[in-house]
Amino acid sequence: MKTKLYLITGATGQTGKHAVDELLKDGNRVRAFVHSEDSRSEELRKKGVEIQVGDLHDFETVRKSVEGVFGAYFVYPIKPGLIEATTYFVQAAKEAKLEFVVNMSQISARREATSHAALNHWLAEQVFDWSGIPVCHIRPTFFAEWLLLPMIKDGYKKGLVEYGWSSGKHAPIASEDQARFIAKLLENPSPHVGKAYPLYGPKEYTAAELFAELSRVLDLDVKYRTIPENELREKIASYFPPFLTQHLVEVVKDHTLGIFSGTDRIIKEVTGKAPMSVEEFIDTHRQAFSIREAA
Repeated sequence: MKTKLYLITGATGQTGKHAVDELLKDGNRVRAFVHSEDSRSEELRKKGVEIQVGDLHDFETVRKSVEGVFGAYFVYPIKPGLIEATTYFVQAAKEAKLEFVVNMSQISARREATSHAALNHWLAEQVFDWSGIPVCHIRPTFFAEWLLLPMIKDGYKKGLVEYGWSSGKHAPIASEDQARFIAKLLENPSPHVGKAYPLYGPKEYTAAELFAELSRVLDLDVKYRTIPENELREKIASYFPPFLTQHLVEVVKDHTLGIFSGTDRIIKEVTGKAPMSVEEFIDTHRQAFSIREAA
């Protein structure tokens, strides 16, 4: 039986919660870093997960969370504070002599990024690399869970989704598939140290093609319309705070430039299972797609 202890930050989030399950399924011990005690953390505790409550901007709590840990998954939401949180985590990881870290970045992370969040992710990658900690960066394209965001799902009932994507393509990647990949990297880090992996689903779509596929699978009639930047900014701002709004507006431009484009080249190879198609994702989460919830 495996006895290594792994730390999962963002353990109640999309990729984190599934990564916890994957590691437990393989017989590992897991410590979950959560922001508060609630029903979600209680569910983790019932599964045998050790709970560490804290904030990634509290160095002493972060330091405590990595003590005795073999490897960790580091993820931070799209909001201000990533560089500080990364620096705290890296220093704590160095002191604790972690063997490996999987760092959640994003596919648009690069020096010339116009999104503040994407630039911060690129800088966070540099901090990890400078530290000398064995690390692997993962850079997913748009999550399949985007299809369930209120600003997207609200269009299903009226039969029209309006967003900024135009001619660009992406292959939506489900959080469950990313979690399987994260768990395998943590369990067998040596081939992946120093690597950066873009993560994709199995098939690319333009926005029009994506919502045509959704319509087919759900037996709905959902059309798609590309809206101009000023309209897009106003729409996103009605759902999200300014930092995230700025990011989403800028990565729409990246999407048109092809930066989010690509199909899976590594998840199947590492995990032995191909990532879910859009149809498989919808079938797996069909109840969540009920348009009755999109009031």
